Amino acid sequence: MSQWTLFEVFVRSKHGLNHKHVGSVHAADAAMAIENARELYTRRNEGVSLWVVPSAAITASSPDEKDPLFDPSEDKIYRHASFYELPPEVGHM
Repeated sequence: MSQWTLFEVFVRSKHGLNHKHVGSVHAADAAMAIENARELYTRRNEGVSLWVVPSAAITASSPDEKDPLFDPSEDKIYRHASFYELPPEVGHM
């Protein structure tokens, strides 16, 4: 089993619009990962869609980078709606 790839599993529920991370599975390939994920995470018919992604393919930000990465940037005025001019046909907002 140490040769198998670790896959992260995301499930979309019947009442949801987003896929949510629910856990991980080991599998020899993506098809087996889908099957294993179905068996482990959708036993009660709560899911309508599964995504499996090799863990090695996921890139994440570091918790140490939290402040510089997510701080609001006041110097980037293009992020503010007031930066753009509305065409006359739009009217007031």
